[in-house]
Amino acid sequence: MLFKLPSKDGRRAMSCHLVIQSLFILALAVNPSVTLAQGSGLSLSAALSQTMAQNPGLKVFDPRFQGLDGLRITADQNPALIAGVQVEDFLGSGNLQGADSAEYTLSLSSVLELGGKRESRVSVIDSRLNLVEAERRAETLDVLGQVTQRFVATLALQEKLQLAGEAVALAETTHDIVAHRAKQGATPQAEVLRAKAALTRRRIEQSRLQAEYRSRKMALASLWGDTAPGFAKLEGDLFRSDAADSFEALYQRVSESPSIEVYASEERLREAEIQLARSESESDIRWQVGIRRLEGIGDTALTAGLSIPLFAKQRNRGEVKAAMAKRNEVEYRRADALLQLRSRLFDAYHMRQQSIEAVEQIRNQMLPDLTQALIQTREAYENGRYSYVEWTAAQQDLLSAQLALVDAATTALFNQALIEQLTAQPLADR
Repeated sequence: MLFKLPSKDGRRAMSCHLVIQSLFILALAVNPSVTLAQGSGLSLSAALSQTMAQNPGLKVFDPRFQGLDGLRITADQNPALIAGVQVEDFLGSGNLQGADSAEYTLSLSSVLELGGKRESRVSVIDSRLNLVEAERRAETLDVLGQVTQRFVATLALQEKLQLAGEAVALAETTHDIVAHRAKQGATPQAEVLRAKAALTRRRIEQSRLQAEYRSRKMALASLWGDTAPGFAKLEGDLFRSDAADSFEALYQRVSESPSIEVYASEERLREAEIQLARSESESDIRWQVGIRRLEGIGDTALTAGLSIPLFAKQRNRGEVKAAMAKRNEVEYRRADALLQLRSRLFDAYHMRQQSIEAVEQIRNQMLPDLTQALIQTREAYENGRYSYVEWTAAQQDLLSAQLALVDAATTALFNQALIEQLTAQPLADR
């Protein structure tokens, strides 16, 4: 297994840099069906690279880590030492007038924490760090999956634009042939007008696709923060697909993916919170020592004191119960997430298989037959055996099959990208 996201236990067992590096390596392997090319066009690897470096949604995790690092510093502190001054028996009446009979006490006090409270606080923060890191991994895969989806959609539209250009060229040829036959008196002038209208319709469709293509490129570039696409075209193979493992094998990968690891990290956080709540049930000892000055007799003395809260465990039972409820909630949410992911994986798996079969049938059966039919129909039309309607119908059949091929290939790649996102592994990983 070449591209597996490393598992983590403990506080940030792997640095954020290595996490992202590992995710990017995976991202480059995701969608092996899109052949990456170097050149003037934009490849999938370049799109992923720019997104990883510049996507604002991924940058928000850095401040979260910084904030939790600050909270960890605070959580790791021992209780503060408190210095105090106390003055008694002064500015009174009778013998207590003035300050001659005053008592001055300088004290130092603090709390002696019991039950491992400091360690429990630190453990909670460390668990939060691990949870945020797991969320970052899951979000990174989601963003990379979104990049791949938009890349494939734009690549498909690029293919349709090429077909639209071929359709315009075919319409121009058709118009020229019909016009030539009309001059010879072999066909009515009305057919020339219909051919001219068909040509205009093809040009309008080409213009529409060009506008949509520009919009798709803009949507793709926005994922790495560009306000205008810095590329002219995309480089990739829309019609390549790789064999996939069985559905059950893929589902096993889903159960180990970052989207599920988030729940495991959250469960560890809730366990740490339970331990913290239990440690808070242990009574702390408050202590105080000091020096007292008795001005009336000119003597000094030491003072000391201890205090322990009573029935602290009973008072904190509610916090422990609430923390355990949150832990149990995570288990149910994880189970629900697995069910939903299984459903999504099932749909994507079978839709991909059906689309791949459709691609093969269209490519190997429909297109050769329709291409040959168009050639024969054109020859028959030029010889006066077929009508204009029959010829244009053959053209439309071939164009529809070509578009269906693009749509089927696009659907296959969409679902392959989804499968690889859900499993966090490329299908070609054997």
